[in-house]
Amino acid sequence: QVRLVESGGGLVQAGGSLRLSCAASGRTFSRLVMGWFRQAPGKEREFVAAISWNSAITFYSDSVKGRFTISRDNAKNTVFLQMNSLKPEDTAVYYCAAGNQGPGPTPTLSGRYDTWGQGTQVTVSS
Repeated sequence: QVRLVESGGGLVQAGGSLRLSCAASGRTFSRLVMGWFRQAPGKEREFVAAISWNSAITFYSDSVKGRFTISRDNAKNTVFLQMNSLKPEDTAVYYCAAGNQGPGPTPTLSGRYDTWGQGTQVTVSS
């Protein structure tokens, strides 16, 4: 079983940037598809971004496309989410998720993943 630990959240003004990190341990990181999801108060968890095991394929939600960038460093067992031009509506708890690379639901769906981190709070003030 893989363990995921997110970091990098915080309070930022609108228009600012944050970089989230998710460190993985306990499983072969390079065989995992990795994703970021977020959940705002009173709302359902929603997909943000995902990346294939070799970084060849990335996915983004329409709401973050062009502003957020997902990347990974397999040597460091870490996936990143660079968030630029942040908006108040980006305020949420951000979760890192891991799933086995290979056949399965699209990485934009939460069912693709079997392991989740504890989440990190991102707050964007207007």
